[in-house]
Amino acid sequence: MTNNQYPGRVKMNGIRLELFSEDDLREIDYATKDVLSTYGVQVSDEEGIKLFEDAGCEVNYETKMVKIPVKLVNWALEQAPKKFYLYGRDDDRTVIQMHKGDVHFTCFGTGIQMCDYLGDGKYNTRDSTEADLANCAKIVDWADNIDYFSLAVSARDWAGVGAEDVHEMITSIKNTSKHFHHIDPVAENVDFYFEMLKAYYGGDEKMARDRPIMSMLVCPTSPLELSHNAAQVIIKGARYGIPVNVLSMAMAGGSSPIFLAGTLVTHNAEILSGLVLAQLACPGAKVFYGSSTTTFDLIKGTAPVGSPELAVISASVAKLGQYYGLPVFVAGM
Repeated sequence: MTNNQYPGRVKMNGIRLELFSEDDLREIDYATKDVLSTYGVQVSDEEGIKLFEDAGCEVNYETKMVKIPVKLVNWALEQAPKKFYLYGRDDDRTVIQMHKGDVHFTCFGTGIQMCDYLGDGKYNTRDSTEADLANCAKIVDWADNIDYFSLAVSARDWAGVGAEDVHEMITSIKNTSKHFHHIDPVAENVDFYFEMLKAYYGGDEKMARDRPIMSMLVCPTSPLELSHNAAQVIIKGARYGIPVNVLSMAMAGGSSPIFLAGTLVTHNAEILSGLVLAQLACPGAKVFYGSSTTTFDLIKGTAPVGSPELAVISASVAKLGQYYGLPVFVAGM
């Protein structure tokens, strides 16, 4: 196998769109590191700010801005693993998430409504429930073309009543033997998630850390902020051994520059800042390079995820994730 033939390319098991030369990628990398070191990111979490400060970052406690030096970004990239496993309840449902590895597919959400078909072209739209989530998990468990289960709909019947996100986790892992990817984790409840992972392994904390049957997705707030929730999910995930998908949802023309090149730089800076935080919390922490970044529809005020621009952005950020040697997770076209 030659150097430019990685498994995803040889097996032709995914659609590929090559957009950049190595020089192009270096230019985006340089611009990103310039943004991180001279402008910085806002970190709205005390523990997160302290971790950055202790690592030598310049911190402004009044504005909560953190300037991340290039050498720290490079160090974090060296610590981050190129491969990790997304463990299923059944061993044959375990997925290898790997830099330049096989292409895997998951569902995506998180939806808050369901559509009940009433027949004769009639339907009823209502809030999604825990029962709907369970049914979605069962369908994904059956579907051979979906490799792991991402939270598809919210259990809205638990909203304001109990810990909605905790119920969503337990319902998901009860109804699929595939790996569970939690899209709406709540920082204060990550400790409960880990207790449930331990319970699954009969109280064995080492097994829960070594073979977590769940991972988490968290979004920086565009432009260039790690919120309290995002920072704490990253920190706790790193320390518990739970893989974390740091996924930007920047909108070109809304929360990021209207030019896609500028959006790629801010997107990249958001992901790398989350990756640095994860490695500061626990060197070797498992992190996805994630994206659901798209454009902002200035007329309708929406974020169209079916637009051609999303496909171009996803292909672009996938290449950036590969450039850094990270497992990549991007929105489909």
